[in-house]
Amino acid sequence: MEKFALYPGCVMPTEQYAYEMSIREVLPKLGVELIDLKNFSCCGEPIKSVNQMMTLTLSARNIAIAEKENLDIFAPCPMCHLALSETKKILDSDETMLNRVNNLLKDEDLSYKGRSKIVSILDLLYDIIGTEKIKQLVKQPLKDLKIAVHYGCHLIRPSEVGRPDDSENPQKMDKILKEIGANPVYYSEKLDCCGALLSVNLPDSALTKTGQKLKSVQEKGFDAFVDTCPWCHRQFDAKQVKSGETVSTKLEMPVFYLTQLIGLSFGISEDKLGLNLNLSPVDKIEVKK
Repeated sequence: MEKFALYPGCVMPTEQYAYEMSIREVLPKLGVELIDLKNFSCCGEPIKSVNQMMTLTLSARNIAIAEKENLDIFAPCPMCHLALSETKKILDSDETMLNRVNNLLKDEDLSYKGRSKIVSILDLLYDIIGTEKIKQLVKQPLKDLKIAVHYGCHLIRPSEVGRPDDSENPQKMDKILKEIGANPVYYSEKLDCCGALLSVNLPDSALTKTGQKLKSVQEKGFDAFVDTCPWCHRQFDAKQVKSGETVSTKLEMPVFYLTQLIGLSFGISEDKLGLNLNLSPVDKIEVKK
């Protein structure tokens, strides 16, 4: 079993429980052991535009906690993964900033050393585990399921930080879905933003972005919508009805986490994957047994 420290972030353990449930069900079957460490805090990414130094320090602190246990970090939230990855890039190349951050961490007997790798959901499923191993565990292929894949912004941008997939033509999620029998189909809005980060200052604009993307997907005849980000999922799943009202459309699009669909193809029960917690009409999708 490969071991990783699970970095849950803020949104997944406080709201998006289904993501964590599906992760904890699927990954052990693929040979991954998740280790829960104490004292992790926010990654700091949501406040980066206000206080970048605090974001660096918070992310460095979390990495240092994992380093103390000689563990690499699995960060399933793309926003958290970006914050941790950007911090690692900066501290590994800037000794002055490294010393400044470590000076702030020493009161907790912590020190960033740069030993731990930061692993995303796509790094883990596609690059480390591999699609062949995923395919071997499929018991109930998701046959003829036309899928709209949403990569989101933080999973593929900015490229200079080093992201899990190509910023212009991401394919890893698509390839995983093909291995579990689904049919991911290209659509012109594939790389569009979910609108989540506009929610605080421009809530109507955020809902408009969400509604426009879902409306297009629905009109194109997709069976389901898939993502890997708790921030994006909150928009497309929990706020689907409100976003539909914003764009004057009745939206009825089933929205799943990638790990939920993988779990269904493995024959894992819906309750263990948290499908009862999805607020979009996921019951419209029947997996042939």
